[in-house]
This record gives sequence, C-alpha cells and structure tokens, in this order.
Amino acid sequence: MVIGAGGMGRAIAQRIGGEARLLLADHSPEVLAACAEQLRGEGHEVTTRPVDVASRTSVAELAGAAAELGEVRRMAHTAGLSPVQASAERILAVDLLGVALVLEEFGRVMAPGGSGVVISSMAGHRVPPLPEEEASALATAPAEDLLSLPLITGRAAAGPGAAYSVAKHANHLRVQAASTAWGERGARVNSISPGVVSTPMGRGELDSEHGASMRAVVGASNAGRLGTPTDIAAAAEYLLGPASSFVSGTDLLVDGGVTAAVATGHLG
Repeated sequence: MVIGAGGMGRAIAQRIGGEARLLLADHSPEVLAACAEQLRGEGHEVTTRPVDVASRTSVAELAGAAAELGEVRRMAHTAGLSPVQASAERILAVDLLGVALVLEEFGRVMAPGGSGVVISSMAGHRVPPLPEEEASALATAPAEDLLSLPLITGRAAAGPGAAYSVAKHANHLRVQAASTAWGERGARVNSISPGVVSTPMGRGELDSEHGASMRAVVGASNAGRLGTPTDIAAAAEYLLGPASSFVSGTDLLVDGGVTAAVATGHLG
C-alpha cells in the first residue's frame, strides 16, 4: 500500500512492489494513472484508488479496500504539500490531519508482522522543543481535534512555512504515539524525515525565495548534494522490512547531514 504517487511514492512502490499486490492511492487522477501505468509496465500488479487524506471517510474506505485485497503488510504514506504549493490551512489539513487519519485507520487493518512508514521532513526537527502540554496534545489528541488546538490555530496558522514545520514535527509525535496501538496488532510504524530531495515538490522549493538558503545548507552538508527519491525508497525499504523488526515509533533523518550541519554550527 502506497499513498501518494509522486516521486517518493513511485520510488517506494518500485522497491516494495515485488511479487506483492500493490494498492496505489493519490488525490490526483492524472498522477495516479501515470504512476500506475509506469509500474505496470515494469511488471508490478497494481490496483489504484483515489483518496483525500484529509477526509476520515475517504481514508477509512481506502484502508478497507486494502484489507479486501489481502493482508495489509506494508504501508507507505508519502502524500503531502510543501509551503510553495498551498496555504497554511491546506497544509495543516493534508500534512497534519491527513497523517493522523492514516495512522488511525491503517492501524486498524495492519496484519501482524506488518509495518508502516510516514514521510515527514527534516523541517520537523527545526521546531524548538514544545511545552509538555502542547507536545502531548499533538501526539494524542483525537484526529478531528487537531486543527482546533491552540498551537495550530495560532503559531502554525501564521503562514505556510510555519504550518509545514509544525505539521512535520507533529508527524514525529503522532508516529511515536501510534507505535503502541500498532504494536497491539503486532505491527510497527516509523517515519522518515527527508532533506531536500529532487522531486517536483523539492525543485519547487528550490525555485522559491528560500531556494538560495536551501542550496547553501545542502552545499555545507556531509553529502553535499540533493537527495533522490531512491535515497528515500532505500530507507523506506529498510523500515518496512524484517531487518528493522526491532525499530518502531522513531524517525529516521535522511537529509544528507543537513540537520547535523545546522545543529553543530557549520551554518548560520
């Protein structure tokens, strides 16, 4: 099961498809059809389904459809919006509420031994530590209550950049909290925080007013390059596979060392 048929979603689907039946979902019919056509051309068995991750009904129907196809053993949630793509309101609906709904609904259908991964962002690591009460609310509040939390209606609503960072930080907290519920079914869930990746979304950010600073941090990082969808897919393959059977409720930074460079003062 892969939610989001963009660059990262397509790369992950290619990695985990194999002999398994693959259910691919996306909000855009055009993106969904193009990705499915490519995957089928590569020999994958693909079923497609539209989804609006900001709607519990839509996500619940998707989870049900996945369960009808057989045991749900792997789920990758890659759908999201960046600050140059949407308003703060829409980013919070997709990147915050959407992740919470996916974690809840797929937590009900994952097979024992199954695993899930949520694509977050290194931006979530740039949010200063939150007061315990705010962090707890982000982690455990019912999904439908998230968008009305004071942190979300205040600080996160200030603009697309703030909305994105807070949503991604919340992803880390929601995954950590969901790990226990998933564990009751014998399943695991983790998140991945990519850095600047060469996808249409990533290139859009590089072309924005913040592009110069983003290129600077990439240049000063350990890797010294942009990430690729393949980099993220390799990390997802590990977290979704048996080699990571002792890993759950954590976030894996896959940013080429950008966060480390910032944290250790190599960048302003």
